[in-house]
Amino acid sequence: MPDTSQQLEERSGRRSLTFWLSAWLPVAVGIIVIAFESTELMGSENTSHPLRWLFEHLFGPVSPARWDLIHHLIRKSGHFVGYGLVGLTWLRAWWMSLPHSRFLHDAFLALLGTALVASADEWHQTFLPDRTGSLWDVLLDCSGAIVLQLVVYLFMRIFRPKRLAHTDDY
Repeated sequence: MPDTSQQLEERSGRRSLTFWLSAWLPVAVGIIVIAFESTELMGSENTSHPLRWLFEHLFGPVSPARWDLIHHLIRKSGHFVGYGLVGLTWLRAWWMSLPHSRFLHDAFLALLGTALVASADEWHQTFLPDRTGSLWDVLLDCSGAIVLQLVVYLFMRIFRPKRLAHTDDY
């Protein structure tokens, strides 16, 4: 079977702009989404009403005290899942950019990128009047990235072992 253009590019050491965009654009989009969510507009005071409306339409009325807890859990779940997904974009980008590296190496770089974005996000929030920065949120964000990377690793170990093993030769 003839080589694909991507295989020829990899062998020659050159990759096209399309390749680099497909690898890194999802990371940039994830960071842009995080930056938008880091604004005052997405602070808890502004998200409570619309989320409560949606929650009550799905599950029925809830007391104000109960809503405060639910809202907190929704927001923290958003941190965990959102940064988990951002971590996966980093993992994918490193996996594509460093085709001969090991999964653990790519996962570490992805976690480092996620931690830097999470730290910058929390630091930025310390300058906003209605937002606060929290080291706990950075740890939660990194936990989300680690968990989703572990899910990918287990999936690949079970369903795509040859794809995962190809990096062990280098």
